[in-house]
Amino acid sequence: MTDNALWRSGDSLVLASKSAARRALLAAAGLPHEAFTVAVDERALEDEAVRAGAGPAQVAGHLAGAKALAGSAFLPGRLVIGADQTLALGDEAFHKAPDRAAARRQLARLAGHTHSLHSAVAVARDGEVLFETVQSAHLTMRVLDDVALDAYLAAAGDAVLSSVGGYQLEGLGIHLFERIEGDHSVILGLPLLPLLAFLRSRGDLL
Repeated sequence: MTDNALWRSGDSLVLASKSAARRALLAAAGLPHEAFTVAVDERALEDEAVRAGAGPAQVAGHLAGAKALAGSAFLPGRLVIGADQTLALGDEAFHKAPDRAAARRQLARLAGHTHSLHSAVAVARDGEVLFETVQSAHLTMRVLDDVALDAYLAAAGDAVLSSVGGYQLEGLGIHLFERIEGDHSVILGLPLLPLLAFLRSRGDLL
């Protein structure tokens, strides 16, 4: 299971995501887990939430809950973690860029401004959401001229297509920023501190 003496549950957690960053966060905290991908139509769920008046933070929570519930349907009795993250400049939501030209346009739009990362985590078991929260971080990107943008895109390569906003703070993306406010785990897409508090409240953690 785990070498973490703080872990008190007999079962490992289930992460309804193949995200390497989220798996690394759970592993670093010594939380035993397995991961698998759930099939949810994220864009349809997002459109539904937006039509109901949800902002970017609420959309992240809606998607995290949907993923946790979808996973729990296949694994009776298990605690299933769903997570999602949205990026917004004010109320303007961003998505993964389909190509490098779109990524460049996104970065040019974000440059010189403070945007928000809204990270949600939900835990479900047997078709019921037991816990959910949304936490936010605020990141100020430095002003980027054409030379800086082109240099970053050339150095980062296709990695700019793998995340919303076109950057990974744990990599070359850190060069884009002048100020970052928020918890590291929130920035990486899995609010770990409230998740740990929930697990402690259940007795799964010491």
